[in-house]
Amino acid sequence: MTIIITGTSSGIGFVLAEYFGKKGHKVYGLSRKHTESQYFRSIPTDVTDNAAVQNAISEVLKTESRIDVLINNAGMGMVGAVEDSTKEDILKLFNLNLVGAVQMMSAVLPKMRENKFGKIINVSSIGSEMGLPFRGFYSASKSALDKVTEAMRYEVYPWNIDVCSLHLGDIKTNIAENRVRTQVSTPYKSVFDKVYALMNSHVGDGTEPLEVATYVENLLNKNKWKAHYYFGKFGQKIGVPLKWVLPQGTYENLMKKYNKLD
Repeated sequence: MTIIITGTSSGIGFVLAEYFGKKGHKVYGLSRKHTESQYFRSIPTDVTDNAAVQNAISEVLKTESRIDVLINNAGMGMVGAVEDSTKEDILKLFNLNLVGAVQMMSAVLPKMRENKFGKIINVSSIGSEMGLPFRGFYSASKSALDKVTEAMRYEVYPWNIDVCSLHLGDIKTNIAENRVRTQVSTPYKSVFDKVYALMNSHVGDGTEPLEVATYVENLLNKNKWKAHYYFGKFGQKIGVPLKWVLPQGTYENLMKKYNKLD
């Protein structure tokens, strides 16, 4: 298959690109900086720049007659209280996590439609299903991507194109180094420091990226997709169905305990 993956300079994206390259697929990795690998071709691309996205896809189509898979993995985290977040921080986050993903999909869809085949995985988060303390805008950006994904499933299915959200729990990567961290004002400082340390420890104890790659491979082998898939440790995945069935107050109390807010 011809596979395009964004955010391949490190972490999950790099592991995915090398994994599928080693399997013999033609893999193109799009990230802001060039990445050396013998298993995939790196095309430096800022996915928030639509002209750069269009140029990258044109580059792929110089040598490929089809695009089978797009994995929208590029994204960033953001931590801090809702009250302290600036317009600039919020727009930067949504520009990458939502707009960048949409621009990538818009760029590959004409070729997928022409070939009457395509699969698009939008990498989301288990945290998109709930407003996480001190990660409200990250949850919101991924939740927005989820809803776009759901809408697109109706719009593109006539051409045998399938789209899904892959909600990940904590994966052992360097995401903590790349998060936007807003100013944290005095009223929130002590509780934020506690939650932030816990959040970083969860990432340190997270699932290995290679396990994500094997999960995605199994997903690509399915004929038909559901709109949402959840991958991560049980303690995080269970938060989703619990939110569906528990009273809001009970759920919030559980979340407070999990995040050491009580």
